[in-house]
Amino acid sequence: MRVIDRTDLPMAIQDGELEFRAGPAGENTVAWVRLPAGTDLRPGLAGLPGDLCPCPHWGYMISGRLLMHTKDGDSTYEAGQAFYWAPGHAPEALEDCEYLDVSPTAELDAVVRHLQGGSA
Repeated sequence: MRVIDRTDLPMAIQDGELEFRAGPAGENTVAWVRLPAGTDLRPGLAGLPGDLCPCPHWGYMISGRLLMHTKDGDSTYEAGQAFYWAPGHAPEALEDCEYLDVSPTAELDAVVRHLQGGSA
């Protein structure tokens, strides 16, 4: 067992105030994400299946509000809520937000490579 501080996780993606830190946790990856208000990841996910994130995530909203776009409709997540995001979603920050999630490593790595401009 161990404690994971945000700054313990290596930076995978950074753009201005957007931070995506991720590191291994057993067979999964822990990600600590900060998105400034107005961040819409749909353009970055274009080219993935359905132009949406194909990776599942289990996590907790630390602060802010986030709109999750899916093919079945949109849902809002707020500080203090735990979540499960099934494959097929794209986040948009309605407010500055911060969340922690756990995802299968191989699937998350492919999405991160895609967002970094590599191939998924």
